[in-house]
Amino acid sequence: MGIARLAELKRAGKKIVAVVCWDTPMAKMADAAGVDLVSVGDSVGVNLWGQKEGEITVDELLVVAKAVRRGVKRALVSVDLPANAAPAEASRLMEAGADMVKILASPDVIREVIKKGVPVFAELHGDKLNPDELVAEAKRLEAAGAAMIDFRHSGPVAGAAVAKAVSVPVIGGLGGGPWLDGRVRRLDVLIGYPPRQPDAIQAYADDVRSARVLKSDRA
Repeated sequence: MGIARLAELKRAGKKIVAVVCWDTPMAKMADAAGVDLVSVGDSVGVNLWGQKEGEITVDELLVVAKAVRRGVKRALVSVDLPANAAPAEASRLMEAGADMVKILASPDVIREVIKKGVPVFAELHGDKLNPDELVAEAKRLEAAGAAMIDFRHSGPVAGAAVAKAVSVPVIGGLGGGPWLDGRVRRLDVLIGYPPRQPDAIQAYADDVRSARVLKSDRA
């Protein structure tokens, strides 16, 4: 699937399905399920590695990007550029297998990155501007060459206005909804993996401690 396919889905009125994942097995599951976009989020540092916000480096994210790329054969792969990284490092993420790089930056910076042959998935945050300002900013991002926009905290009013105002796809996770061109969700949350749901592990521990025969023991 090429990036142009995402714009085709928008023009056809079809929603774009995106997930965030950080390893090969999850990437394979997502790809097999038919999602359109697999996003390698820099949130892996906080959610899996116990890092503080903004601590992850490009070198660390390269490992994750390569792992996800190995699992994806059909969907597009987007990789976040860490907030502490220089825009010039976006090219390194492309070398690791990204189809485009997600960046929170000004239109001028986005233009510079695109000039280096890196397709950009631009971030737009809706929690600080009013709907008119958000529409204007989205248009600036589109004019700068962004192939897609991740509109966070959009809400139904600003979200619908922005999605209608630009020709590139506008999707969102936090605060997103059906008013956008698609949605993105963490795959580990979708399948019930997060640590706040330890029931399966507890059941396994109980079985082992009670000397019960497990299904895997019969394999």
